[in-house]
Amino acid sequence: MELDVTTEDGQARALAYPALVGRPEPGDAVLLNTTALAMGLGTGGYAMVVAVPDRLPQDPRGPGHLVKARYTPLQATVLGADEQDSPFHDVLREADSVDGMPVIVADLHSALPAILCGLYGTTPPGAPDRPAEAGDGGEGGEGGEEGEVGRRPSHRPPRVAYVMLDGGALPAWFSMSSARLRQTGWLCGVVTAGQSFGGDVEAVTPHTGLLAARHVLGAEVAIVTQGPGNLGGGTRWGFSGVSAGEAVNAAAVLGGRPVAALRVSEGDLRERHIGVSHHSLTAYGRVALAPAKVAVPVLPGDFGRRVAEQSRPLGARHELVEVPVDGLAEALRGSPVRLSTMGRGLDEDLAYFLASAAAGRLAASLLSSGS
Repeated sequence: MELDVTTEDGQARALAYPALVGRPEPGDAVLLNTTALAMGLGTGGYAMVVAVPDRLPQDPRGPGHLVKARYTPLQATVLGADEQDSPFHDVLREADSVDGMPVIVADLHSALPAILCGLYGTTPPGAPDRPAEAGDGGEGGEGGEEGEVGRRPSHRPPRVAYVMLDGGALPAWFSMSSARLRQTGWLCGVVTAGQSFGGDVEAVTPHTGLLAARHVLGAEVAIVTQGPGNLGGGTRWGFSGVSAGEAVNAAAVLGGRPVAALRVSEGDLRERHIGVSHHSLTAYGRVALAPAKVAVPVLPGDFGRRVAEQSRPLGARHELVEVPVDGLAEALRGSPVRLSTMGRGLDEDLAYFLASAAAGRLAASLLSSGS
């Protein structure tokens, strides 16, 4: 819940997670962590409520025995889908495959709604279904052979689950986007894996997170990113998005079909992120040991040629798939949540969102073709 708080330095916005700290009421004194304000962090300029000292929450009484954010002051006890007391334990104890499910992997949390826009095209959840037609083309694309990139399944939107890694924010509650996407039916559920928590389903690892997405939520597609708040130090290996490469490995070992979304930018002022970010080149080119289909957006002009050239080394390990982006800008404008990455909106860094949507479009073609 969002709060207005008064501090020695004046008014500020604060965020409280009632499940962890209780529910603050007007007039309460609260203990705050003001790190985000002091450092001017870009993801959510909130002070965080650590406690309501005069009214502490009750001790956890279950159900659940999994402890996440372990041995921190705000460690949370949750019911994990794969623990013995879970109604899904027997299912996950035997599960060893996601049955060929496309798994779209991206670096940043901001890619999530853009991927969904590309995946759903003109038939998002809630839109009237229409029957399949011979030669039916994808959003803005042309009709063609089964499996052509740009083609999408036209009978109904697929069930899509979001598997949130723990490289960014740990509470899924911080993501207003995923909550809204869940409410509108664009996601069938959120799985929080590793140390992250607060999803519809809790999982111990990204592997059981993917298995839960498939066998608990009944997902036909999974999208894997870290939570909001990517951490990077400007070095080849010092960024939390290396987890994207590990997610490709997890998807492959479980019999999924990994689809890699490139982090592309034309609006970032940092040279290491212009064109294809070094994050994608390291995560997919060095960390991912299993092959994936890499969605390379066909962007116009010199910038498009730069993206294609920068992507080429990934072809040594992965299959590079050129994905047309015609019609994707219109699909992105239909997003039910605001599109923003590193403070830049759709029109300020269109290439970023088109590249993410291209991965969704590629996954849709896999569903359509079954390949």
